[in-house]
Amino acid sequence: MLIKNGLIFDAVNREPYQADILVEDGKIKAIGQNLAAEGEVVDASGLRVYPGFIDAHCHLGLDGWGIGFEGSDYNEMGDICTPQMRAIDSFNPMDPTVHMAAKAGVTTVATGQGSSNALGGTWIAVKTTGICVDDMIIKDPIAMKGALGENPKRCYRDKGNFARMSTASVIRNMLFKAKEYLAKKEAAGGDVTKMPGFDFKCEAMIPVLKKEIPLKIHAHQANDILTAIRLAKEFDVKLTLEHVTEGHLIADKLAETDYPMAVGPTLTHASKFELQNKSWTTPGILASKGCQVSIITDSPVIPQEYLPLCAGLAVKAGMDPFDALKAITINPAKHIGVEDRVGSLEEGKDADIVLCDGDPMVSDTHIKAVYIDGQLID
Repeated sequence: MLIKNGLIFDAVNREPYQADILVEDGKIKAIGQNLAAEGEVVDASGLRVYPGFIDAHCHLGLDGWGIGFEGSDYNEMGDICTPQMRAIDSFNPMDPTVHMAAKAGVTTVATGQGSSNALGGTWIAVKTTGICVDDMIIKDPIAMKGALGENPKRCYRDKGNFARMSTASVIRNMLFKAKEYLAKKEAAGGDVTKMPGFDFKCEAMIPVLKKEIPLKIHAHQANDILTAIRLAKEFDVKLTLEHVTEGHLIADKLAETDYPMAVGPTLTHASKFELQNKSWTTPGILASKGCQVSIITDSPVIPQEYLPLCAGLAVKAGMDPFDALKAITINPAKHIGVEDRVGSLEEGKDADIVLCDGDPMVSDTHIKAVYIDGQLID
């Protein structure tokens, strides 16, 4: 397939440019002028061409369309600490919201457990087309989900978790146990007679301790954000910060770190105390300080298809437009560790491509075509 004469916004170069895109075997083979191909030719004259949009934090496919709490599969409510849970085992590719996301140009998402648990289990990165999650996976696992603040307190306050320090202690205790478990496994040197008894939770935490995946910590309030950083430094593990609602209040402090930040959901009511300082200015302030910012929907909190609109509202509040574009393309790709395949229009990457008749961050723009791995989404 050859997409000709489009105005390309590649999420790498600040300024757009007119060029053709040659697609072969689901990959971008070439970007340049006056390219030729024997296959299908798509005339993109008068259209803008973008990489597929990416959400670094949502619950797509785990919290179903029109089925309410009874059909929700994104929180395990029986135990505050469940690192052994895997999002892939709850993801439903048949849920209508998955195809709704694809039609809107959201071609990749990081999805997984909610924030009821101090540690909830591992997340996945998937494409938004397919009938079998195993075929949709880009990377599994991408992170170990954790949560601080009011959600674990609310869900487990009658089960011994009444304060913020209680939630932090659950995470800390699990890390200590897993660290000891790993040390015993390594000391055994493969001798099964010396191995510690199998512990599913500790096994699940080993990739975190080995820095193969990060902790993905839900934190709205400034103090919770700093607690997440404290825990990551204490155990020398990788970390991504999720929600970061009060990030603008500690922007200079966060700028001293290199932790990726997923900001949002912002297109909602401040429904609890820790959201009282929610602001559309947050992603722009953090980006201006040099932080790596992704804008998120936390769908279904905000419908997945409104991800580009959320970026537009951040621009309206002062965010640089190019920073906003990166916040729904290459930055979330980096945030979830799949930037080698998606997030920008570059040779060798997956042919996830969106054609629009205007700026997708503006509400009256129409999506004209979406391609995932070079295949047109109906």
